Amino acid sequence: MSAWSEREAAHRAASDAELIAWVDEQDRPLGGLPRAELRQRGLVGRGTFILLFNSAGLLCVHRRTLSKALYPGYWDVAAGGMVLAGETYLESATRELEEELGVSGVELHEHGRFFFDQPDNRLWCAVFSAVSDQPLVLQPEEVLEARFTPPHDVLVEACDKLFCPDSLEALRRYLGA
Repeated sequence: MSAWSEREAAHRAASDAELIAWVDEQDRPLGGLPRAELRQRGLVGRGTFILLFNSAGLLCVHRRTLSKALYPGYWDVAAGGMVLAGETYLESATRELEEELGVSGVELHEHGRFFFDQPDNRLWCAVFSAVSDQPLVLQPEEVLEARFTPPHDVLVEACDKLFCPDSLEALRRYLGA
């Protein structure tokens, strides 16, 4: 097994063991469950979406790895992920931004919450933004590539390319579109 395959297997095992914040449709906590169980049972979890901008106002857009259980290979307009049981939305956003893109020590601004409801992906979502010119350090198990682009251009690109629908909704709400 290659070093990358070993890292990917370890990452998947850790992800499967994590307890995700389980909530009801009004975002009231019910406990913690493994990610796969939440999806299989159609239950609601919590997620964070961090829109990362550089000082020129360009949005970081990245492509998810092909090994992701949800939206493999899709473009994503936000770093983020599932909120762990016992973790706040802000704690999750801080952790996810550092894990996925290697960005830490930046101020996060919250822009509200919304309920996203599609088969296999039912989430209460918190939208955050941050500005940073730090070099990106991509998490190889999560991110294939990243680039910065004008935020409104993403909505045009989404007509022709596969983008994660939950993060696109976060961007639309942020832009007021």
